[in-house]
Amino acid sequence: MLVLGIESSCDETGAAIVKDGRYLLSNVVASQIEIHNRYGGVVPEVASRQQLATIIPVVETALEQGGCTWADIDAVAATYGPGLAGSLLVGLTVGKTLALACNLPFLGVNHLEAHIYANWLRKDVAPQKVEDWRYQEGDPVFPLLCLVVSGAHSELVLVPEHGHYELLGRTRDDAAGEAFDKVARILGLGYPGGPAIQQAAQDAEAELQQQGKPLKLARNAYRLPRAWLRGTYDFSFSGLKTAMLHLAEGAVESQHRKQVSQYTRMGELAAQHGLPNVSLLAASFQEAAVDVLAVKTRLAAQEYQVKQVVLAGGVAANASLRARLEQELSPLHIRLNYPPIEFCTDNAAMIAGAAFFHLCRDERHGLDLDVQPGLSLPFVKREKSYA
Repeated sequence: MLVLGIESSCDETGAAIVKDGRYLLSNVVASQIEIHNRYGGVVPEVASRQQLATIIPVVETALEQGGCTWADIDAVAATYGPGLAGSLLVGLTVGKTLALACNLPFLGVNHLEAHIYANWLRKDVAPQKVEDWRYQEGDPVFPLLCLVVSGAHSELVLVPEHGHYELLGRTRDDAAGEAFDKVARILGLGYPGGPAIQQAAQDAEAELQQQGKPLKLARNAYRLPRAWLRGTYDFSFSGLKTAMLHLAEGAVESQHRKQVSQYTRMGELAAQHGLPNVSLLAASFQEAAVDVLAVKTRLAAQEYQVKQVVLAGGVAANASLRARLEQELSPLHIRLNYPPIEFCTDNAAMIAGAAFFHLCRDERHGLDLDVQPGLSLPFVKREKSYA
């Protein structure tokens, strides 16, 4: 089954063709990072207008790169939530129109669910025939635990089987990705915040390595709060973000931007170590955020005796989070899986991949489907043990 997926939930415009929910034929993404970088974040009206300008060329390029014609496509899928209403409308409308024009089945896809199914994507050569759509060698193994970490979501989800989601914990305020973006802006590191903070933290560690000092000095240069919320698997990052704001108040020249930033100042500890204050702050923040995410994930994996842990969402691309989770889960002999970097951020391949598993269950949507900007995963209550 070849599915054409369309993704337009925020500021990326994507189209992809995926075979049997796993095998990538094409994946085209038109990024708006340079456009929104000047504002320090996504401007919804600007994003939706840019979606209109790029979506048709992106779809045409996906077909060309996949070596497909419309006669080869078996179904069309598009994101219908969550996300920015204007952006969602562009992709959903185009997806429904293409399905109607080509007389193809149409499916609206939950963007969060698609991030989870990014773990099924691979660049291998597709087999001629899939014997069982539910499982192929190399797929994640159920029951699994998914840590969903993105700009708008931080959730721990138990997934005992396809399409079955049980919420174990979620953020009570800021999502992890949102905290990364806001702290990066506080430190004058630019947008998007996740890669900028990771790079600054790596700069601090590289400087320490040159000086022959332990790397942990960068990660713990500042004592930052961790909201453990004992007895729950919930998260909270607002206190950490506020602590960073208080530490970074003032104005100094940023070593990375070579210009004065109103948000940064040299701290006494940084001066003692002779290291860039911004890099130390970034490294300490990243360590504090990753610490809570990794430990809570490990505790949940132990309690529910899952066979595998998977990462989903933009923050899943963070190298420090991946390494720390490997460290936490390795003694438990629980395998960690995460998508390649290009499938962590918003893309249409994950939309097409997730759609396949719904289509195999004979699920379809009518052309009257509307966008749902506040859509969540279809959580169910736990009914039995999956150990």
